[in-house]
Amino acid sequence: MESSRGPPRVKNKAAAPVQISAEQLLREAVDRQEVSLQKPTQRFADLEELKEYQGRKRREFEDYVRRNRVRLANWLQYAQWELEQKELARARSVFERALDVHPNNTQLWIRYIEAEIKSRNINHARNLLDRAVTRLPRISSLWYKYLYVMEMLGDIPGTRQVFDRWMQWHPDENAWAAYIRLEKRYGEFDRAREIFRAFTSVHPEPRTWLKWAKFEEEHGTTDLVREVFQTAIQTIAELLGDDAVDERIFIAFARYEARLGEHERARAIYKFGLDNLPRSKSMNLHAQYTTFEKQFGDREGVEDVILTKRRRLYEEQVRENPKNYDVWFDFARLEESGGDHDRIRETYERAIAQVPPTQEKRHWRRYIFLFLFYAIWEEREAEDIERARQIYDTCLKLIPHKKFTFAKIWVAKAHFEIRQGQLTTARKTLGKAIGMCPKDKIFKEYILLEQKLYEFERCRTLYEKHVIFNPANCQTWIKWAEIERGLDDLERTRAIFELAVNQPVLDMPEVVWKAYIDFEEEEGEYERTRALYERLLEKADHPKVWISYAQFEINAPEQGEGEEEEEEEEERPVSEEAKLRARKIFERANKSMKERDLKAERVSLLNAWREFERTHGSAEDIEKVQKQMPRKTKKKRKLDDDTWEEYVDYIFPADDQQTKNLSNILAMASAWKQQTGGNIAAAGDGGAGSGA
Repeated sequence: MESSRGPPRVKNKAAAPVQISAEQLLREAVDRQEVSLQKPTQRFADLEELKEYQGRKRREFEDYVRRNRVRLANWLQYAQWELEQKELARARSVFERALDVHPNNTQLWIRYIEAEIKSRNINHARNLLDRAVTRLPRISSLWYKYLYVMEMLGDIPGTRQVFDRWMQWHPDENAWAAYIRLEKRYGEFDRAREIFRAFTSVHPEPRTWLKWAKFEEEHGTTDLVREVFQTAIQTIAELLGDDAVDERIFIAFARYEARLGEHERARAIYKFGLDNLPRSKSMNLHAQYTTFEKQFGDREGVEDVILTKRRRLYEEQVRENPKNYDVWFDFARLEESGGDHDRIRETYERAIAQVPPTQEKRHWRRYIFLFLFYAIWEEREAEDIERARQIYDTCLKLIPHKKFTFAKIWVAKAHFEIRQGQLTTARKTLGKAIGMCPKDKIFKEYILLEQKLYEFERCRTLYEKHVIFNPANCQTWIKWAEIERGLDDLERTRAIFELAVNQPVLDMPEVVWKAYIDFEEEEGEYERTRALYERLLEKADHPKVWISYAQFEINAPEQGEGEEEEEEEEERPVSEEAKLRARKIFERANKSMKERDLKAERVSLLNAWREFERTHGSAEDIEKVQKQMPRKTKKKRKLDDDTWEEYVDYIFPADDQQTKNLSNILAMASAWKQQTGGNIAAAGDGGAGSGA
């Protein structure tokens, strides 16, 4: 009887006396392979049979190359087969014939050369390499193959000759680096130095000079390293211009001097680079110089160099474009970091003197912030209150208020006066702004100020002026009503809402209506809320309004329940009367949408109705709504440009039934017509016969 405990467990985990290696496993797998899966072998009984086989294969290969001479694979397979047959002379013949067809194919040359090397025909391989690089001097792989063979043979002078031939073609940097590595391997540093000199003349890029400097640092002297760096800076500036000198050369040169302890030399190199390179190409150099000064210099020297360098840059930029206010911002912040009040004031005064040339607001937007920053600096840092006040006044005088204004300036001036304890001056400033150039933001800030001071009468006056200035701003009406409600003046709140909803033009009328409805609902005036919904439906018969109306009826408490606590009201179940009211609203909405043939709106309404019934209704109620849901269908309609577009249409069950009834009536009429027509025709034939 078999046990159900599973396979037996191995208790002795010691190593077996005879170990089997992976190689042994692979060999056994090959030896035990089935005959059908083994590589086929061909055996020849005698030399004549072998010659016959070779002749047949050669004819096949010749046929291949004769039919398609340009296919390289045919030649390579032919040559490889000859090599396998140990027929090197025939393989050479095939390779030579292939070179006649593909003289510029690198793969063919490489295969030919490797075949000679494997056959230990080194001289022939060297001749082939010479032919290859002469034919294709731009192919680096052939040169590398040639050099490898020459160096493996120990012919170093010959290797140099090959490199010299290659360098005459001005190859890429890797070829020059390989030549230099060759000389370094054999200790020929003077030769490597000469190669670097030729290398930098062909490739005068900064990285080439840096490689040479690193070489001299490892194998040369201090004077040679300095000579390389100095020659690099001079040569690049002469050939490519001063802007082409890379900051990396200065950084490497200065770091080298710093490692030698020549701090003054390093400092001079950094300064020379910063003075001669544009700022966009010397950011890293500046950072390295700052780090150097932190390590080996004093703080004042670092700050002075930084300020001087940036100051010179900003001076150049504002000289080129005095109306570039972004540069003036950076310039002023730079001077503020220096802490010299006279320089800061001078910079700000020069900046605000650059008045925009036109009276277009877009040209003044950045300019205004110069005054704001200047005044804030005078108030907080310099603590010169009168000068700050003069800056605000000067700015307000410059702005052409009849064409445009900036509310931020008026508000900033008012806040400044409040911080100084001048409340009356702040009110006069905002009042003057409203009188000269009223804007919604100015009204809003003025009302907020009076509201914080609990001056509600002033708030009412300002709101009245605000709604007279811009009666279409819904937020103004809502904020005014919120203040009156906070003061428990509900009648005034209703009056404000009534004025708002009766405005002929509003930017967002739905927001005002929602606020009005929410106000009445929160106050427990449910009859007033229903009346507002009915008024709103007269103006905007929209599905969202109907859905909101229905949701209100669901949540509205019954009479006598309004005095219950909120927690109890939230847990109160929905009454059948509330469900009935909400259901009637959905029915009215569905009827309205159906009469006006608003299919998409009707679909959204039915979806909301169905969700309502799923939550509060029974299965029959859900089924009733589900039966009214339409089905989608795709139709086409012709556009004004005589093109057709596909759109989604909805077919409601009632409409579909009417269509079916009409089709049945038409079918019955057609059948009756055919039947009646046949009887009349028969009667006519009979009358004719009796008369005859």
